[in-house]
Amino acid sequence: MTEQEIHAAHVDGVIPLDGQVLIVDYDPAWVDAFEREARRIRMLLAERAMRIEHVGSTAVPGLPAKPIVDMLLVVNDSSDEPPYVPALEAAGYRLRVREPDWYAHRMFKGTDTDINLHTFSAGCREIDRMLGFRDWLRANPSDRDLYARIKLDLARRQWRYVQSYADAKDAVIGDIMTRAGFQ
Repeated sequence: MTEQEIHAAHVDGVIPLDGQVLIVDYDPAWVDAFEREARRIRMLLAERAMRIEHVGSTAVPGLPAKPIVDMLLVVNDSSDEPPYVPALEAAGYRLRVREPDWYAHRMFKGTDTDINLHTFSAGCREIDRMLGFRDWLRANPSDRDLYARIKLDLARRQWRYVQSYADAKDAVIGDIMTRAGFQ
């Protein structure tokens, strides 16, 4: 993403990183943090939460990660915010990213747990890609190790925005997704 695109996607402005990305060893407590947050969200949204999954590197045992639990929330229509956004915000979740042109993606930050709650509409192809990537890394140690090496190497560099670090992983993610049959 360009700097302009990064700024446009952030709801209340973007906070520059201007440094290295913190990557830590896998922590089994991330599973508990996910479960706790998933229960909260299910209570808040009931049937409007069609699916809640633990995704990203914190969902892959043995994979180093940023200490932020990535979660996937599937709602009927993520671009139709009134059915779900007010309930999440009333409970302290903060809408930070709105990307209408990228699968109507919304991303919330957590309340007392450091999470990224990625929200998509039911049937969105990005859901299958996120889950497929997670499951492939869980089952394929060689690709998990490759991904870890790339992440650690990139994390040592200086980045203006965390999004720029994320974008720098696109090539290796693309290669892995091709092997996994998701391209």
